[in-house]
Amino acid sequence: MELPGKRLQEWISVILCFSLICFNFYNLLFYLRLEHTPSIIVGIFAGVITADFLSGLFHWGADTWGSVELPIVGKAFIRPFREHHIDPTAITRHDFIETNGDNCFMTLVPLANMAYKFVSFSPGWLNYPLEKIRFWRCLESMIQGLTGEKPRADDMKWAQKIK
Repeated sequence: MELPGKRLQEWISVILCFSLICFNFYNLLFYLRLEHTPSIIVGIFAGVITADFLSGLFHWGADTWGSVELPIVGKAFIRPFREHHIDPTAITRHDFIETNGDNCFMTLVPLANMAYKFVSFSPGWLNYPLEKIRFWRCLESMIQGLTGEKPRADDMKWAQKIK
């Protein structure tokens, strides 16, 4: 018997999860720089290994410990893991939303955190295009031409005061 609101929770989880994945993927592509390629490759391999290990650890834990009768966690996570040992084809009788709703729910906090970082800690959406057209350098040259002052001329004096 499905709890009231469970199907709604699964739909909301799937929609939010895929929306956040799309948003984060767009931002990853937007901030992509070729000089980061080695780090990206290492990150992909580390991510695959970490995801495989953690999913296996979680699967083992749900197969081995706890009870299907545990509130919320039992029916949502332990039951599906144990069910496939008793009836390996059971998952084929569930639709996409029921199969993935709780898994999507588990990813919402890390995906939302990543999206929050893109929105709040980004250098500013206009900085990149302005940098590409050399706006800042041209502005610095104009100010230097008008005032005779060099940009960041006192950086070394300021840096030595910190030491």
